[in-house]
Amino acid sequence: MNRTVAGGFWLIIYLIVILSPLFFMMIGDTPPERPFWVEFSVGLGFVGLVQTAVQFALIARYKTITAPYGIDLILKYHRQIATIAIGLLLAHPVILVIHNPGLLGLLNPVGGTMASRAGNWALYTFILLALLSYFRKRINLDYELWRVTHAGLALIAVVLAHVHIRLSAYYTETPWKHGVLIGISVVMLASLVYLRLIKPALLKRRPYRVAEIKAERGDTWSFTVTARDHEGMRFRPGQFAWLKLGESPFTVEEHPFSFSSSALEPKRLEFGIKELGDFTGGIGQVPIGTTAYLDGPHGAFSPDLEPAAGYAFYAGGVGITPFMSMLRTLADRGDKRPIVLFYGDKSWDATAFTDALAELEKRLDLTIVYVLEEPPEDWDGESGFIDAGVLERHLPEEGIERLHLVCGPEPMLDAVGKALEQREVPIRLIRFERFGLV
Repeated sequence: MNRTVAGGFWLIIYLIVILSPLFFMMIGDTPPERPFWVEFSVGLGFVGLVQTAVQFALIARYKTITAPYGIDLILKYHRQIATIAIGLLLAHPVILVIHNPGLLGLLNPVGGTMASRAGNWALYTFILLALLSYFRKRINLDYELWRVTHAGLALIAVVLAHVHIRLSAYYTETPWKHGVLIGISVVMLASLVYLRLIKPALLKRRPYRVAEIKAERGDTWSFTVTARDHEGMRFRPGQFAWLKLGESPFTVEEHPFSFSSSALEPKRLEFGIKELGDFTGGIGQVPIGTTAYLDGPHGAFSPDLEPAAGYAFYAGGVGITPFMSMLRTLADRGDKRPIVLFYGDKSWDATAFTDALAELEKRLDLTIVYVLEEPPEDWDGESGFIDAGVLERHLPEEGIERLHLVCGPEPMLDAVGKALEQREVPIRLIRFERFGLV
């Protein structure tokens, strides 16, 4: 199925699912009519609840769903739409109280009715979940602990919300109506079971072995694993996988890394990993022979998905990793299409894979433009950042239509996006890969 068609299909399915409670509640016998604002607030509550339940499906890494968009976009949408969903749930009691101030007592977390208390605690749990997510890094909350509490709080909140709906029993006094609402949440919550139990069980059958760990410049490591008694993993250059280390794939500790090796070698997979945190800080000390598991491939950031007459790659820091996979794959295929690589980093000593890139220049029609923030005194290349001036000097206008792929930290993406806009590059020819999946 065409990616655009597939993307439109899943968008329609999403809208049908989140709006379905409103339609089902109006089928058959309906309760007596109430003021508009009361009904409006109830409608917002139903939609908000189903939206929160759908989040479980969005984070389950179903390849069929993520393929048209890329999982980085799906996870970004997950964060944004979850905020909107909690806003809708919060609007439900607020609108009721504004409409009828006499209901203010129902917001008491230990007062009111059983139905109101369940609703209040569901809402408080959702808010706590959101606050822990927004401020996780500021309060130094351990990532693995956050993942466990995030899923647990979401599960508790959804259950409390259903208790609130059942006890309120206004639109769900008919068992089948409440059954529909529960069914939607159960199906979505099953995604959590799939992600945390079923998928690890499947990964258990396909272990990998840490085969080589090579130090690169800029606190970066080439981390290589080999398939153990299976055919390995076929992927598109530019994709990534979640890496787990240790004998059990059921661990909550896993991290996403882009492939840096050629897609033509599915049994020997290499990742470019920069020391940026607790896990990556010790990646160079992982013992050779350690068992590893890979959940992948994921991502829609690949030249294989959109063939073009030529390419322009823009890498910032460790954002060079997916491009190493692309270049190595294209070289192994004997590809002769013209490629320009703009590679920005802080300094020359921080710039990884320069030796490998020099070898790839000999095998490809490849031009590399290094852009350093802090160049050495004898530097005669570009300095500063990748901007419109750099593109003006080095991006050829040979009359071919290039696909522009950009990967790096958020400020770099914004700067390159602005530069491409100034160069009047059509948006349909620009693809971004954003960091910060977790």
